[in-house]
Amino acid sequence: MPEYHNDGADALPASKSQRKRDMDALQDIGRALTELPAAKLKKMNLDDGLLVAVLDFQKITANGAKRRQLQYIGKLMRVIDPEPIEQQLAALRGDSSAHTRWLHLLERWRERLIEDDSHVQQLINDFPQLDVQQLRTMVRNARKEREESKPPKANRQLFQLLKELIPEQGKPANSGDEQDDTQDE
Repeated sequence: MPEYHNDGADALPASKSQRKRDMDALQDIGRALTELPAAKLKKMNLDDGLLVAVLDFQKITANGAKRRQLQYIGKLMRVIDPEPIEQQLAALRGDSSAHTRWLHLLERWRERLIEDDSHVQQLINDFPQLDVQQLRTMVRNARKEREESKPPKANRQLFQLLKELIPEQGKPANSGDEQDDTQDE
């Protein structure tokens, strides 16, 4: 009786059902892209043809035309690597563990800045392009809000500043280098 092994060299091509499942998965990624606003799509560094197809989908109103456009988007996605797109979508949904780690890093930085002025100076040293006066004002206001049990407006502003300053891993850096920031945790 012959033995059947899937060694790679003698591997059978994917079944028609498997190819269809793969194409449906790509269409699902494409569908998720179509639900995003144009500004977020442009920040994702998508292939030009794919970006145009997704933006065109958002303009279409007829259901049959939408279905065909979605199939076209799936076809375009067959020739590109969908993994980076899936990671960016997961980050937007908040499913990504890397995204969660980044958010926790930002929260730790915010807490350190509010607790101790030495961390404020460290952040200023790590990011020389930072507006020092703005940072110190935000930290002072956040401390005052905490002492007086007020709503955390300055706290949120400080978090947004850190979010712009410290890039998420895998995303283009706006400024500075995050590697040094994680060492004193």
